[in-house]
Amino acid sequence: MLADAPDPVRGDARTVRVTINHLADALGLSKGTVSRALNGYPDISEITRHRVVRMAERMGHAQAIRTGRVRALGIVLQIGEHDAQRPFLAEFLAGLTAAASAESWTLTLATAPTEAEALVTMRRLIDERKTDGFILPRTKVDDPRIALLRALDVPFVLWGRTGDPTGCAWFDILGEDAMGEAVMRLQDIGHRRIGYLGGGRGFNYSVLRHEGYRSALEAVGLDYDPEIVCESAVTVEEGAAAGRRLLAGPRPPTALVCATDMGALGLYRAVAEAGLEVGRDVSVIAYDGIPEGAYATPQLTTFEVDSREAGARLAQLLIRRIRGEAPEDLRETAHARLRLRASDGPPAMTSEDLRERLSRSTTRV
Repeated sequence: MLADAPDPVRGDARTVRVTINHLADALGLSKGTVSRALNGYPDISEITRHRVVRMAERMGHAQAIRTGRVRALGIVLQIGEHDAQRPFLAEFLAGLTAAASAESWTLTLATAPTEAEALVTMRRLIDERKTDGFILPRTKVDDPRIALLRALDVPFVLWGRTGDPTGCAWFDILGEDAMGEAVMRLQDIGHRRIGYLGGGRGFNYSVLRHEGYRSALEAVGLDYDPEIVCESAVTVEEGAAAGRRLLAGPRPPTALVCATDMGALGLYRAVAEAGLEVGRDVSVIAYDGIPEGAYATPQLTTFEVDSREAGARLAQLLIRRIRGEAPEDLRETAHARLRLRASDGPPAMTSEDLRERLSRSTTRV
């Protein structure tokens, strides 16, 4: 850890930052080698990396105590969210802790039922010096956690992005590209009426995925129609309600792109209630890669995220941020991977034919 050291001139308790220059001088190495060793670049030998890390720890140990550095990364999870028990959370935390441990750091994990209580918990962890910085998952367009940490000058890294990027470091998956890829795939196999089920209100990922869907429609020459768009469907119940509404419209979609798997599984319910089959009568492509998608009938075509790798990268970025690197230099993105299954395929009928079939089903009921 790059910590503080006593002022060599004044000899008092005032501290100055131990920099890469200090480490390079002490070890007889170049600044570039020290920087790359601290940040885990593969072209640096394991022996050199350990030398650099050990020297950083030796130079910073006493001052770390004085300045409250505990070599701990903090994360506060909101357990009141609809998908708080999502299965990929375990993979994410495994990647986070493994990467932290590799640098001899630990993880301080706390939970809170609401956003307001999450802010209280974060402030308590800061006041009690139980963490040196925070990873913020599920970022909002306007996120009060970011405002708090900016005001307190506490390092943080986002799992996601936000409306105002000032002072923000992040690792994020390009969900907007995934939505665009889904639209283009469906258009390529013949769909011309492609609807959309969005994500949670206020979350930045929702804005980005909606933009990705809309931009892709424009790119392939299809009209954007708000009549076949639902802005928020993140639970099975919401997905089912949205599906019923969209299928009841005058020109129902023959395919739907879903910002979340849970919303897509709710859509399955609405399609079945209408006497239709997912994958044959209505195509569905979603995003998240939750295990339930593999057990749906038919299996859900979805974009998968490597949650373990995301956790590892966020830990590495936060450690670098705490060590003093600029947030603008700590912004990384990756792509989700499309898992092709059985919920999407060429259209069995046009939107008009689908409307006619739905009308006959309603009349019989």
